[in-house]
Amino acid sequence: MAISLRATLDILRSVAFGSITNAFLPIGTPLGHQTRIIHFINDTDGGVFISTDGVNNMLYIPAGSFILYDVTTNRESGASTFVFAVGTQFYVKYNTAPTKNSFYLACLYGDGE
Repeated sequence: MAISLRATLDILRSVAFGSITNAFLPIGTPLGHQTRIIHFINDTDGGVFISTDGVNNMLYIPAGSFILYDVTTNRESGASTFVFAVGTQFYVKYNTAPTKNSFYLACLYGDGE
């Protein structure tokens, strides 16, 4: 994998509160790049679960909070890079039904990767 020196923001993915149900729903499109940073933002007033298989609860994000994963933190130069794979699809469902705002997924990847 090439080492990139320029970070690039991916498109912002979102799901409005009224579309979030108690069944997993895709959060936008699958990842199109090897992704280094994932930022889940729950701007709703309900707790949500996140999954990558659309079946199992993998993360819980309370109402009005966020989770940030920077999987390349402390990477040594020349070392293999730890990334979220191309094609990864994230899903969301509620634990507590939200009544306002949206859920967001922001991604950052290395240009050319």
